[in-house]
Amino acid sequence: MTHKRTVTAHAGEQSISFSREFEASATLVFEAHTDAALIARWTGPRGTQLTMREFDARTGGSWSYLIVGSRGEWGFHGSFHEVTSPSRIVQTFEFEGEPGHPTLEVLTFTDIGAGRSRIDGLSVFLSVEDRDAMLSGMDSGMDENFDRLDELFAANAVT
Repeated sequence: MTHKRTVTAHAGEQSISFSREFEASATLVFEAHTDAALIARWTGPRGTQLTMREFDARTGGSWSYLIVGSRGEWGFHGSFHEVTSPSRIVQTFEFEGEPGHPTLEVLTFTDIGAGRSRIDGLSVFLSVEDRDAMLSGMDSGMDENFDRLDELFAANAVT
């Protein structure tokens, strides 16, 4: 079953919030966000390769990865400010092609019954302009990533 992601972005505000349901427990969805090998299997556009340069999913840890495809390469990095298994991640996220524009992200993982869960995310940007730039390009990428994650759950590739 494919689930739609809901997005809330109020005009003039520096944040975006979203929700998305999964046919997997909150524990498994959390694991898919904190296991470097799993992240590499569902993050980035299809046909690209994600290489972890650094990944320490703990409070005070940091992460960095590179996505390489036929149209170029894109680096991203951030720091984990809180990692509370299996319910919450607070981290920064920065695209290395646009340095100086970090985002603070809060991800909450909640079981909703019958082996299903929901992820709620809040991203806070430095400016409304940064937020609007992210809105213009995030939809297809985030949806594709979450669809790829659904495929891993359907194949029982996350245990």
